[in-house]
Amino acid sequence: MNAEMFEQQLDAVLKEFNAFSAKSEVSDLSDLPKVDRQALVTKAIAAIHRITGNNSIYAKEVDRLLKSLNQLHMHTTSILGVVKALRDDLKAGYFRSLVELVHSDVFADFLEMAEHLCEAAYKDAAAVVAGSTLESHLRSLCQKAEIPVEIAKADGSVVPKKAEAMNSDLASGGTYTKLDQKSVTAWLDLRNKAAHGKYDEYSQEQVSVLVSGVRDFIVRNPA
Repeated sequence: MNAEMFEQQLDAVLKEFNAFSAKSEVSDLSDLPKVDRQALVTKAIAAIHRITGNNSIYAKEVDRLLKSLNQLHMHTTSILGVVKALRDDLKAGYFRSLVELVHSDVFADFLEMAEHLCEAAYKDAAAVVAGSTLESHLRSLCQKAEIPVEIAKADGSVVPKKAEAMNSDLASGGTYTKLDQKSVTAWLDLRNKAAHGKYDEYSQEQVSVLVSGVRDFIVRNPA
């Protein structure tokens, strides 16, 4: 994720809003065409959800406004105020904590899915989902710690770094402990068995432990 890119997206929305304001003779822009105001608000809402996810304070404020009156064009100035607050927070350096919250929300959804699959006796699918969520989180941790997530081969091509290699690099760099590293190795091994059809080499109980372990690991090591 790139804070500068997000700021540019929000600045574009605010620039359009400022252009509308310059043409309007009233503070709520109600003298401008409804279709133009609705298009602007739609862009604003899309940017907020794209950048912060559905559960952020910014998205929840938008939801609150729309529940009070579900006509988009009636909330032009209020929702653009949310856009400005988000842009200002990004510029103030709050980007990292915002990204961590977004990652947390996304990964929590996948782990909840894995938990439901496991409870429904679909242990193999649950293991793949939880293991893939773990690998994605390892990649995010590497990016946060400025650890390369790709490897250049002798022929000049570039390939993604394997999950276990990222695990080793993160532990060596002090992102988390050697004990965590061993746990991650075991979880990745279980995921690989599931992905390669070795379904009789692990139990539903072990998958349940995998899901809860990955959830705890992500909470303790936010990316």
